[in-house]
Amino acid sequence: METNKKLLYVIGIDPGTKTGLAVYCRLSKKLTLVKTLMIHEAFKLVQENNQFARDNDQKIFVRVEDARKRKRYGANSQVKVQGAGAIKIQCKQWEEFLISEGISYQMVAPQSIRTKVDSVKFKQITRWDTRTSNHGRDAGMLVYGL
Repeated sequence: METNKKLLYVIGIDPGTKTGLAVYCRLSKKLTLVKTLMIHEAFKLVQENNQFARDNDQKIFVRVEDARKRKRYGANSQVKVQGAGAIKIQCKQWEEFLISEGISYQMVAPQSIRTKVDSVKFKQITRWDTRTSNHGRDAGMLVYGL
């Protein structure tokens, strides 16, 4: 990717059976999208944002919460470990997708992110006042303010 282009959008991805996706615009310093999608819909949205940025001589950056980097599990850990296998596969799919698209990215350890913020706190932090899911909020916390 060309280094002389300006970073327009930072996109956060919270992989899972319901994928959280958030888009933060660095120009307006606001979240422009917080959604929960199917993985194929999220791939398409990232491609569309990347194309829009390229068309405007800009670039995007994607941050993905990477379950492969999780070190601890809480209550019911055996259930969580089993469910995490599918999410780990999705993390690998995201990494492969971003490489194939030539999109700059960062795979982020879950313990490095402020997650599980309730809707009231999320609104206070981000000023996002539209309804959100915990997946969308986790994605938003990956990128807000970057």
